[in-house]
Amino acid sequence: MAIINNHQQHRFWVLVIIVSISGFSQGMLLPLISSIFEQDGISGTLNGLNATGLYIGTLLVSPFMEAPLRKFGYKPVIIAGGVIVIISLLSFPLWKSVIFWFVLRLFIGIGDHALHFATQTWITSTVSPDRLGRSISIYGLSVGVGFAIGPMFVPLVTIFEGLPFIVSALLTFCAWGLVFTLKNDLPEVMAGTAAAGHFGKRVKATVLVAWIALLGPFGYGFLESSLNAMFPVYALRNGIPLSMVALIIPAFAFGGIISQVPLGILSDKMGRRPVLLIGLGGGMLAFTGAALLSSSAITLMIMFFIGGIFSGSLFSLGVAYMSDLTPNHLLPTGNLLCGIFFSFGSLTGPILGGWVLEVSQQNYLYLFCLFLGTLFLLTLSGKKKVEQEVL
Repeated sequence: MAIINNHQQHRFWVLVIIVSISGFSQGMLLPLISSIFEQDGISGTLNGLNATGLYIGTLLVSPFMEAPLRKFGYKPVIIAGGVIVIISLLSFPLWKSVIFWFVLRLFIGIGDHALHFATQTWITSTVSPDRLGRSISIYGLSVGVGFAIGPMFVPLVTIFEGLPFIVSALLTFCAWGLVFTLKNDLPEVMAGTAAAGHFGKRVKATVLVAWIALLGPFGYGFLESSLNAMFPVYALRNGIPLSMVALIIPAFAFGGIISQVPLGILSDKMGRRPVLLIGLGGGMLAFTGAALLSSSAITLMIMFFIGGIFSGSLFSLGVAYMSDLTPNHLLPTGNLLCGIFFSFGSLTGPILGGWVLEVSQQNYLYLFCLFLGTLFLLTLSGKKKVEQEVL
């Protein structure tokens, strides 16, 4: 028993290290490429469109991810994803072109999605339900920490423009190499006629029982992308110094980092839905405060920090809730849908945020109050429907 537990712990921490480096790469690439394009005089619109390559890659590959995982197991999918990311990172310094870099970001989106999908499914399929919230929160924390550290390596571009890409590739290679210490495993397959069901049927079956849990990843993707992409525009238009903008946005991420594990443990004891409601409700109130007190940069930073504490764990809480609601044989599909809904949120956030800024700039922060309030009501009213669908 002790040997089995040690093996499981080793596998868990290897998977956590892998996704933390993946988060680091994503966190570094967003500001790095944006700053390089800005210095080269690339328009803001084209710069923003280029950044969508990561999420488009995720969406394009999603329908094709589940089959190789079920056929070959977790380890080969992680290995393949790592190879794609490493080669793509090393290719950036070879040729600086908006189109070429968009294609590379597309491939990084594909590789990162393979890494996250396989590691996330492996964890949710093997961790006991009473420790699932804690384990997924540690998983989410590792991604968040990596994402937060990534931008700190952007200044390496002053030494040599390709250096940050090379450093990121080397770190990814080191983390990726750890997967070879793991024994491969296969996810549980669907029994009977369901085993022959195509991807669409599995998606429908998963959405029917777990749609309410998918709101968490969607909500987090919306918040993260819109705050990173559009809040600087709102802040600068309202006279907030760039130096303060650089502190306000990380305040949200930092709030999410420190609350991930406590909220995950709390969800193991209280249940996922009550903690999700706390997160959505608290985030809604925090952004309402930010909207009402938006004239002060310090107050904004405090409200963003509080908003991060409550809503910065929506992704990991949603994944844990999905794992509670979804049968084991549909867990790969459920984890896949978490990634898809996160990507949909990540694409929707900047588009809707940009539209609000153009139509009614002063109401930008109220967008997040309305958005989180809507998710709160859906989660609150969705319990009875989910229970009926499960029965």
